Amino acid sequence: MLDCVIIGGGPAGLNAALVMGRAGRKTILFDEDKPRNRVTQESHGFITQDGVKPSEFKKRARTDVQKYPSVSIKEERVEIIEKASGVFRIQTKGGTDYTAKTVLLATGLRDVLPEIPGIQNVYGTSVFGCPFCDGWEMRGQALAVIAENERAFHMGKLLSNWSRDVIVFTNGYQVLDEEKDILARQHVAVVEEKIEGLESKGGQLTSIRLKNGQEIQREAGIVVTDLVQSAPFAEQLGCEVTPNGGIKVDSFGRTTVEGVYACGDTSLSTPSQLVIAAAEGNKAAAGVIMDFVEAAFL
Repeated sequence: MLDCVIIGGGPAGLNAALVMGRAGRKTILFDEDKPRNRVTQESHGFITQDGVKPSEFKKRARTDVQKYPSVSIKEERVEIIEKASGVFRIQTKGGTDYTAKTVLLATGLRDVLPEIPGIQNVYGTSVFGCPFCDGWEMRGQALAVIAENERAFHMGKLLSNWSRDVIVFTNGYQVLDEEKDILARQHVAVVEEKIEGLESKGGQLTSIRLKNGQEIQREAGIVVTDLVQSAPFAEQLGCEVTPNGGIKVDSFGRTTVEGVYACGDTSLSTPSQLVIAAAEGNKAAAGVIMDFVEAAFL
């Protein structure tokens, strides 16, 4: 029987696997290799790793993990996780069954983009999801915030840190009231007209066309996406979720179901950044190991 099965091979899952390996715990990490950041060209904000390509980061991380003989990585999709008599049964798409004492969910989130023509052509190249990740590369440019909900206010304020030319586009939604005046005092404009489409060249945003025929020149920007869980396992296992759809965890990744842990973007508890996800994977694995140790002394 395995000590732990980790579902998800992003920075959170890989860092968790590293910690499990250094504790000598028998672990399998399942990685379907469909990361949320697959459109990302470079990752930033992680000391010693600033500007690293996600594929290179993953390659280095796997090399680190594979130094430890108790951990293996399988590129398989997990279909079913069931708990019975305190033990977890994990079944892959290929029909192979595994049993484990614990499960660590690091499956992450999936971005749902607004239905705006042309947005797929610029997402990940000149329109991004996180100003902390990509704001420096956009500094001083004519920027857009595309947001269809109340997060338009927060993101409009935040992006003004990197440029004095920011326009918030709500795509026809009336989501701001007195907030428009607050933004205007810092020279952040708000456009509530419906968007006809995004114009671009070679992945570089050039302008935003509105339904009223107006075309506004923009060079880059941030889009506020909806976030959904990438996998149904938390629901299958009966884990409690937070009001914003994340998996409820404590400071060491323990969910409300004994033996189930979660880390990274799945918990929606912190900003989505490489360094934070990796740190959460470390903490969750430490939680698994501490719980094993405590149980041995009962």
